[in-house]
Amino acid sequence: MTCPPLPHHPDAPAGTAPRPRPEDAFRAEDERFVARLHAELERFFGQQRTVLGGISADALPLLDAVVALSAGGKRLRARLCYWGWRAAGGDPEDPAVVRAGAALELFQSAALIHDDVIDRSDTRRGAPSVHRRFESVHADRGWALDGPAFGVAAAILSGDLCLSWSEQSFTEATAAARGGRRAREVFDLMRSEVMAGQYLDVQSEVSGGGQDRDGAVQRALDVVRYKSAKYSVEHPVVLGAALAGAPEHVLERCSAFALPLGEAFQLRDDVLGVFGDPAATGKPAGDDLREGKRTVLVGYVRALGTETQIARLEETLGRPDLTEDDVEELRAIITACGALGSTEELIERLSRKAFTALDRLGAEAVPLAALRGLATAAVRRSS
Repeated sequence: MTCPPLPHHPDAPAGTAPRPRPEDAFRAEDERFVARLHAELERFFGQQRTVLGGISADALPLLDAVVALSAGGKRLRARLCYWGWRAAGGDPEDPAVVRAGAALELFQSAALIHDDVIDRSDTRRGAPSVHRRFESVHADRGWALDGPAFGVAAAILSGDLCLSWSEQSFTEATAAARGGRRAREVFDLMRSEVMAGQYLDVQSEVSGGGQDRDGAVQRALDVVRYKSAKYSVEHPVVLGAALAGAPEHVLERCSAFALPLGEAFQLRDDVLGVFGDPAATGKPAGDDLREGKRTVLVGYVRALGTETQIARLEETLGRPDLTEDDVEELRAIITACGALGSTEELIERLSRKAFTALDRLGAEAVPLAALRGLATAAVRRSS
């Protein structure tokens, strides 16, 4: 189906083409950026194929695993970086922002690979996780010793390669950028926060129900902020603006918009981890429950649930053998005690805060429309 033509702008001279709406202009520019990003990643991976192939052809499966993983995803972090750059007046043709976007994508791949190892996840984006991929290689080739241990070792090394490549790509991005030094500060802080947030996530899982109930929601929100929200949304937007040379007050406005948006984004991810459709999310239904994730949903059950509901949650959460009936029972508890409703209300509050801050950003129409569109998609998504 074709879209109807846009109405002629009343101020445009007769016979001239109508000026595109910001929403349409943003989509076209966004598609161009994503195409350039893909080309940059292909160029970079081509270089690394030469490097690894020069070491040994046996090392190339490390690259193949990363390439396969990076082919999926919505490129959200790279796109947010680009539109933060554009909101700060960055040149849309400058290759620096494309390389910064590639660095973020490589960092994201590293985080996903390591996260799946930590969580013992079997799938990612509808395909085997990287450690399961290498475990299958071990089995298919009839190699000796422990197949799962080999899979984990190869995945860790693949993730470490991604971290190294991310640093390499970001260094190229900042080499001649006006705001390279400030962007470097953002990038370095982002990496430290993610690692600390990941540890807090692991620590909260092993602490289990022994921690006080009153602080359960706040502990989960700390994980949301430092493990995901900052590196998924806040830092990419701020990094793009910093790379373009934006002054501090603009970076503060970017942060005021992007941090609550990032928190809403991760909370939506947590809801999908329990209630999402596996066909859309690429993960088994209830996977977060099997992994024992101490999400905000779980925190609200501990704050709002009855003793019976809390006890049932604690005795089943984190069991890898949960059946579909078990998952459905836990979903019912999460819904009945008000945990799901409270999480949805929190998502709505954070979203409103983000959109209010976006209105104060002072960006031009097209970057503003882009950030608004990406923000809306982030909090209303189903996958």
